[in-house]
Parts: sequence; C-alpha cells; structure tokens
Amino acid sequence: MNNYPFEFDPKEPFIQQASDWIADVFYEKLPEAGFEIRDEQIYMAFQLERAFAEKQTIFAEAGVGTGKTLVYLLYAISYARYTRKPAIIACADESLIEQLVKPEGDIAKLARHLNLTIDARLGKSADQYICLNKLDDARAGFDDAELFDNIYRELPSFVQKPDSMQSFYPYGNRKDYPSLNDEQWDQLGWDVFQDCLVCEQRHRCGQTLSRDHYRKAVDVIICSHDFYMEHVWTFEARKREGQLPLLPDHSSVVFDEGHLLETAAQQALTYKLNHKVFESIITRLLQEEIRESLAVAVEDAITQSEYLFHLIDRDSKKVPASDRKEIKWSPELLREINRLQDTLSIIEEELVFESGLYTIDTYQLKIVEEHLEMIQFALSLFKREDKPISWVTQDKEGISLVIMPKWVKEVLKEQVFSRKMPIVFSSATLSVNGSFDYMKDILGLGSSLSFSVPSPYEYEEKMSVRAPQAGYLMTLNEKIEKTYQLLKQAGGRTLILFPSMEHLEQFKAEAENQAEYANYRFLYEGSGEISFLIEKFQNDEESVLCAVTLWEGLDIPGPSLSQVLMWELPFPPNDPLFSARRDDASSPFEQVDMPYMLLRLRQGIGRLIRTREDSGTIVIFGEKLSDDTVREQIKQILPENVTLETL
Repeated sequence: MNNYPFEFDPKEPFIQQASDWIADVFYEKLPEAGFEIRDEQIYMAFQLERAFAEKQTIFAEAGVGTGKTLVYLLYAISYARYTRKPAIIACADESLIEQLVKPEGDIAKLARHLNLTIDARLGKSADQYICLNKLDDARAGFDDAELFDNIYRELPSFVQKPDSMQSFYPYGNRKDYPSLNDEQWDQLGWDVFQDCLVCEQRHRCGQTLSRDHYRKAVDVIICSHDFYMEHVWTFEARKREGQLPLLPDHSSVVFDEGHLLETAAQQALTYKLNHKVFESIITRLLQEEIRESLAVAVEDAITQSEYLFHLIDRDSKKVPASDRKEIKWSPELLREINRLQDTLSIIEEELVFESGLYTIDTYQLKIVEEHLEMIQFALSLFKREDKPISWVTQDKEGISLVIMPKWVKEVLKEQVFSRKMPIVFSSATLSVNGSFDYMKDILGLGSSLSFSVPSPYEYEEKMSVRAPQAGYLMTLNEKIEKTYQLLKQAGGRTLILFPSMEHLEQFKAEAENQAEYANYRFLYEGSGEISFLIEKFQNDEESVLCAVTLWEGLDIPGPSLSQVLMWELPFPPNDPLFSARRDDASSPFEQVDMPYMLLRLRQGIGRLIRTREDSGTIVIFGEKLSDDTVREQIKQILPENVTLETL
C-alpha cells in the first residue's frame, strides 16, 4: 500500500501537504469523476486543516448535502498513515456504521475514484454478536428452538470442531440474521451478564475473532459512540487485568452525529446489578473447599441481595414512554444497600485469607473478586452527596438495578479531550440558535474550534412543512385518520418517526385494526435487523417505515422517502436520566427539554431531502405544538424560506 496518496516532502509540514492534496481532490479529481464542486465542502476542508494541524477539538456543523463525510475521511485517513495509527470513526449507532461501509458508501467512493486501497474495519459492540452459550440455551428452550438449532448448524465448522483457520472469517453478526426480531435476537445475542473471561468458547467466538481483526486496521476503525465510550470507561480496568483495550492507540477521532455523544457516554458509564447473576458468580466459591466462615458469609450475602432486590422491585414503578422503571428511594432501601455492602466486605476479608491457603482456583477467585469490587463501587455511589442516576429494568433475568454516575463531563474531559489529538464532532445539528454552548456544556468542553455551513439545497422549492393549526389538539383517532390520508396522498413512501417504542407499538396496534391500512406495507423497527429493514424500505418504493432510532443518519435518496411524518415532537423521555438533568437545571424546559427536542427535530427534518432532485413533505404532530413559544421556536429552526403550513 502506498503510504501517502501524494508526493510527501519531509521538509514541509505534513498537514499542509495533505490539505493541498485534499483541495485538489475536491477541485479536480472528484469533479472529473462526475462530482459537483461544493463551496461548503471545501470550506469545511480548510476548517479541518486547522484542527488536525493544531490537534484540537472542532465542532463541524455542516448541512445535508455538503459531503462532510468525504472531508473528514480524507483527513482522518491521511493523518492515520502519517502517524502510523488508525483513525476512529464513531457513529451514533450500528445502522450508521453499515451505511458508511456499504458497497456504494463514501469509503467505497473514495477508494474507487481516487484509486486508493483503504483499510477500514468494523469494531462492532459485543451485543451485535451471537453468544455461543446463549445459543446453546436457546436451542434447548421451547420458543423457536428449531430456528435457533438451524442457526447453530449454519455456523462455520471451526466453531463446532477444532478446525484451523487460515484467515479471518467473520460470523455471528446481528446483520447476518436480518429476519430475527429484537426479542428473538435477545435470546442469543451477547449481553452484559455474560462472563466472557471464563467462557470455554471465547476463542471461537465471532466477537473475539472480529476484535482481533479490527485491532490490526491500518487506516480506519469504524465503531459506535457506545463502543468508543465503553473503550474509554474500561481502558484502565482492562490494563490492570492484563487485557488489551477494546480499541488500539489511535491518531484521531471523528464523532459522526456528534450531538448524540453525551447520551452514549452516560450509557457506557453504567453499572448493572442483577441478583441472579450475583448469585451464580458468588456460589462458585461454595463449590470449592472453603472455610465455614466464608461459606456462611456467602449465604448471608445471597439472602441480603435477594431481599434488597425484592424491595427494589416493590418500590419501583413503570415510567410512561420508557422501558425503565423509576425507584422511589427510602431510608429502608438505603439501609439495606449498606447492609449488603457490609456483608460483601466480610467476604472480601475472608477471601484475602482464603487466597493464602490456595484452596480456591486462582482464576475463579479473580472473577469473584472483580465482581464484588464492581458491586461495592457501584453501591458506594449512593453514599456520595451527589447521588447517582439510577433506574430499574426488567427482562428474563429478572429485575436489574442500573446505576449511572453523574460525572460524565469529568470522564470526557480527562480521558477524551485531554488527549493531544484531533477530535471532530460532525453533524448537521450541533448548534442551538446559532450557538455551540449547549453542546460544550453537556460535554464539559472548554476551548474548541467551531464552524457552521448551511446545506446547498434550495429547500423552499423542494420541501413543505405542515402541522395542525395552532391551538388544536388532535385525538389519537384523528391522528390515525389523518395519517392514512397522508399515506394515500404520498402513495406510501413515508418514514414515520416516533419518540419511543411505546408510541410505535401503540400506532402499530391501532393500524392493524384499520382495514384501509392493509393497502400499505409497513416495516416496523424491532421486527428485523435495522439495516435490513432500511434496505427493504428503499427497494420497496410504496412501503412505510416506522422507526424510533432513525431520526439521525438515515440516507434514502429518491422517491422511496417522499414524506416524513413525526408522530410526536421528540422531547426527551420522562425517565430517571433526563429527570436528573432537569433537577440540575434552573429552567428545565428551556435548558434541557427544548434544546434536545430542537436538535432531534432538525435531524428528523434532514431525512427528507438527500439530493438536489429530492422533494417532499414534512408533517409534524404533537401536543406541544399548541404552545405558542414552542411553535415559534420550531419555525425558527426550519430551513431558510420554508414556512410552517397548516394541515
């Protein structure tokens, strides 16, 4: 592989030479291949030159159609080759990763038109891979046992017998099983309670093999925001345990759809406690020849844990439009947390003595000690004056207590922004009312570079935005009826965006009871692998795609997406995470709810026009549209010269 795609003079600054070559790409090479010259794209290129030259963080707000992905890829790849370290491109979710690396995606375009060989590898999150142990359990179950058995039989031969591998062979990716719905995937996909360190199949695991593969990337590793933050959060712990970090040392980071990083960071910095998992790990000690005092302490801890989770279940309630339950904290609950900690401390003291007797397998002892350390630290957060954010989830493993520290800003500042390297936040929506202060505040970022360039598209000729008349509140039946009329006018060809799965499921139930809705093919998020559903929507022109996570990044040019309907304004959910943010704000609605909603609404609007030839309609439903202040702010974020019309 040629190290640089241009003649490099070691006597001159590298970034200046790379920037000159990138200018030639946009002014000459790509136009020769049929691309148009875009002033906004070239302006962005010169802004990124400074960020890479000075190794600074930059907010790169560029509207739809500017070609921002090509710009940051060229800088990231060039700089990776100069530093001999790959660049990290962190996308908002797994579906955006797939769009970046698809055969007609931007990486393939650059490789083809610039005659480059680009080594780009995927670093997907663990939950995107089959867990072989869970697959075994699913095959032995009652639900879909034959389906899971067929999946097992189709695995590569080296998974089931010790065949040698001549080269990397990817398998077990969620994308390989597009027809599985989310509930079926949950039965065999990896989850946080899987104990990979003691798994006998880990060296044949698709996740492990893929991790070994992407670590060797030369140019680019593409991962999700969640995965990058998990890398940051586990970096020191993995080093202590003698493990490699999730991602190798890298030269730069691009956070595509960067306005979503703070949410991903908070999700990564969580502890998930579950009684069944705790019991399964701690009872390993009882299988060894241990002293009676340790055995008694283990039994006491199991009893105390079981009682604590009983209280948590009793004192938690479902949060509307959220998959979380809110805990009603009481002195009794906090007291029982302290009692569990005291019991775990006794076990830890006993293990110190027991380890000197060498009666417990060293590896098993290490696993138990690490789990106890994690639980102790997570529970200790409740003793801090600045209490953690916490909530309850429920699945087939029973209830789990999720604990999230509030110091996300500190972690980002110390472990991401303190590194002397270029960091690019790229999105069409990074500013609120022309200011980047909201993003800087939620990320805890001090100094940074920033710029904003508009979309080159003439929206006033291509887009109409419509909403119910001011002051009018639509009933559910009216929304269902109006939606059918809108689908009929557009001939399907509609993306319906929901703020939560609860809203989507409500719509699905209502639609299935409407005879006229049978005229359209509906694709529902959760009914299959997301990139598979996107592909079906794009190829089946008259279909309707209903989604919760596709407000950002979805790129469907052409007539298949001619209408975007927003079922409700995308305000943040009323769950413990956002409740904590509101509690910390002096004006919660203005400081938390409105900025979040406006950024997401702008993203949703951006799904409609993807090329100069596209046109269509945006329809916005939502109770808050009756609020004059909200309605006025929505008008302000519409593309220039586009007005809010009445339905």
